[in-house]
Amino acid sequence: MLETLRNAFKVKEVRGKLLFTFFMLVVVRAGCQIPVPGVNNSVISDFLASNSGDAFNFFNAMTGGSFMEMSIFALNITPYITSSIIMQLLTIAIPKLEELQKDGEDGRKVILKITRYLTVAPALIQSTAMAVGFGGRGLYDNYTWYAVVITVVTMTAGSAILMWIGEQITQYGVGNGISIVLLINIVSSLPDDFMTLYERFVASQTVFMKVVAIAVIILLLLAMVTFTVLLQEAIRKIPVQYAKKMQGRKMVGGQSSNIPLRVNTAGVIPVIFASSLMTFPVVIATFFNVDYSTIGGKILLCLSSSNWCKLEAPQYSIGYLVYALLIILFAYFYTSITFNPIEIANNMKKQGGFVTGIRPGKPTSDYLTRILNYIVFIGAVGLLIVCTIPIVVSGVFNIANLSFMGTSLIIIVGVVLETLKQIESQMVQRRYKGFLNS
Repeated sequence: MLETLRNAFKVKEVRGKLLFTFFMLVVVRAGCQIPVPGVNNSVISDFLASNSGDAFNFFNAMTGGSFMEMSIFALNITPYITSSIIMQLLTIAIPKLEELQKDGEDGRKVILKITRYLTVAPALIQSTAMAVGFGGRGLYDNYTWYAVVITVVTMTAGSAILMWIGEQITQYGVGNGISIVLLINIVSSLPDDFMTLYERFVASQTVFMKVVAIAVIILLLLAMVTFTVLLQEAIRKIPVQYAKKMQGRKMVGGQSSNIPLRVNTAGVIPVIFASSLMTFPVVIATFFNVDYSTIGGKILLCLSSSNWCKLEAPQYSIGYLVYALLIILFAYFYTSITFNPIEIANNMKKQGGFVTGIRPGKPTSDYLTRILNYIVFIGAVGLLIVCTIPIVVSGVFNIANLSFMGTSLIIIVGVVLETLKQIESQMVQRRYKGFLNS
């Protein structure tokens, strides 16, 4: 990775893109420190520090702490991510959008334009919920409708600005702009996370035990990162052979290829869906004085990940089983709407291709479905392992959830790998010389 970046700075055009991306990210982090006018951000800090605020910890990590500071970028790019997922689902349900998606670059530009406008809706909903929900908890020195409007407009505009910055990075920077903005916000929480680990496991130990504790922490982190990289990069190649056919007086075809099926086909989406579904009732309950001693309150405690794997209250870990089941179900659901074996089989048949040992048509689609179901389960279990480790550490050792583990680690690894691939592809394009220049 370091060699790739070092070589990238030797190419003038790539170096310019890297510097542009860097300055855009400086703007992002600077905006995360500018508070919304008229708010008392200590209310949010106290809320997150309380037991009832754990449902917002992941959201705070995704925003790079700007939610806790109640800054103009407090929503971050989560509204854009939400609208992108909605649009992806709508392309399956609405034939017109499906046609646009298949219409090449022009169709994708139209879908991107619709996604931009759609981003405003979740931004307004989220900012209004925060302004009204926390307004009753003392967020404002003077809680009026005018203060709520200022907060909603400021936070919605901040989310739109971040979306614009992400698109500028995609166009003029190294690419993958929205993901890079999300990455820098998650990475910004790393110093606090390492300090938490140091204070919990290292600070109070003897010199020898400090060395042992640091070594164990480093080995655990390296093992998790390595496992996540393997999970993100693992593929199952389906060999495809194309039959020879006559075109004019020449025989063409007969080439061998493959269909790369990613083990983690759905990426981090199943974890986000499962976490959102589990925490939504908890988030709603935090704005009301729910009695946690009742049956309904105990159910809410089961849904909160901060209560899982605690040795003193093992009954609440039932929620983890529901969480694990949801990740597996959403992995199959999201894969089913993004990968169509029947369409792949039909396209192969039209092009004269076939899977070795499998007849074209329905037998091919059945074969692809069977293989896909197998690897999706492996990918879902891999996601579950990555997300379970921080939950176990948090529950057994009674420490707060760490932002760079679990879901955040999957996002960090995925974005870094994708960005490095884009940088390498740009370097290859600059170095390539055609036959006219040879």
